[in-house]
Amino acid sequence: MEKRKTALHRWELALMVGVAFAALAGVWLNGAQAALADSVIRLHVVANSDSETDQALKLRVRDRILAEAEALYDPEGDLEDAYAVLAANLDRLAAAGRAVVEAEGYDYPVTASLGESWFPTKEYTDFALPAGRYTALKIVIGEGGGQNWWCVVFPPLCLGSVTESTGEAALAGGFTEGQVSLITGESEGYVVKFKAMELWEQLKEALSGE
Repeated sequence: MEKRKTALHRWELALMVGVAFAALAGVWLNGAQAALADSVIRLHVVANSDSETDQALKLRVRDRILAEAEALYDPEGDLEDAYAVLAANLDRLAAAGRAVVEAEGYDYPVTASLGESWFPTKEYTDFALPAGRYTALKIVIGEGGGQNWWCVVFPPLCLGSVTESTGEAALAGGFTEGQVSLITGESEGYVVKFKAMELWEQLKEALSGE
């Protein structure tokens, strides 16, 4: 009986330590994600449908929006400047998207808005971003019933015309060296950390009953 009590006590102690560690890790993960979220404006493009043609059209609209946004930015501007110029040019961005749609022979409407959206953990060619809520430029094509495309509109990390590395573009956009190291994988296990952020958020939602 005494051995059972000792074993139970050890199990309870291990559980308490695990919960405490998870809580501390969660605080750090939340802080890391929040800091990244305060440094970027994401791009969220939603296709009309999941048909092959609508998905291809989504990518062409994406390319036009990224190029249009880049043309609007002040080369010396920061995140606040980028947000202000995007907010002031939503009609122009929507019109640019519509021009692509019409050129391809479709009559879908295109809308552009700025607001907060939830994004899953996402890996790109040479960087990744954790799940969480981010300020985003959202472009919706037609019914908006198709798969999404997510990336970053500021700093311009997803522009094919960017000549510098992702790290250089991120630093120029206001990232710290630690954040660049985190998103580009120079920090070992970065995707695992990002997945942990996502699981932590899911756990919090489950515990809160939402």
